[in-house]
Amino acid sequence: MEFVEAIQRIYPLPEEELEKLITITEQTRVEKNVILIDKDKTSKYIYFLKEGICRIYYPKEEKEAVLDFCFPGDSILSLKSYIHSTPGYEIVDALEDCVLFRIPTSKLQDLYNSSLPIANWGRKLAELETLKIEQRLMQTLFKTAYERYRDLLTKEANVVQRIKLGYIASYLGVTQVTLSRIRAEIK
Repeated sequence: MEFVEAIQRIYPLPEEELEKLITITEQTRVEKNVILIDKDKTSKYIYFLKEGICRIYYPKEEKEAVLDFCFPGDSILSLKSYIHSTPGYEIVDALEDCVLFRIPTSKLQDLYNSSLPIANWGRKLAELETLKIEQRLMQTLFKTAYERYRDLLTKEANVVQRIKLGYIASYLGVTQVTLSRIRAEIK
C-alpha cells in the first residue's frame, strides 16, 4: 500500500493539506531485528509500513507477550508517546527487512497547530489506534485461540512462513504445542 492511500484511508485530506503532510514524511528502510519503538523511550515518529512485517510486544520477566503484528498498510506508533510525548510501554521490531514511511511527531504537531484538516486527521488516527487496542482486548477476552489464529490467517495468509511460531503462539496466548494442534485442525 502506498503512503498517500494509507493517509487518505484514515481521514481524507484536501490536496494542499496532503502535500503538507507528504513534505514532512520520509521513506526509510530498516533491516530485520531493528527496533523501531522501544519501551521506556519516547518515540519521535509515527510509521506507515510499506513492505515487511513488524511485531508489537511487551517484555515480561523471562518471556515476551506479543500484542500484535503489523503488515503493509498498517500504521505503527506508540499511542502514549503520540498523545503525551512520554515513553511508551511496547517494543516494535522488524521481523523482516522493512520499508516504512515515517513522520516526525514534532513536525506533525506543528501542522496540527496550523491546519484544521491535518489536526482532524491526527485525531482520527488516534481514534483508529484506540479502536485497534480495543479490538485486541476484545479478541483476547472473547475469542478462542483457534478463532484468533484464523483471523490472523485472514489478515495475512502466509503468516506461518514469515513469522516464528513462538511469536504466533505468544500472540495467541498458547504454547507451541497447542499452536501445532490448532494448525492441524485448520489444514
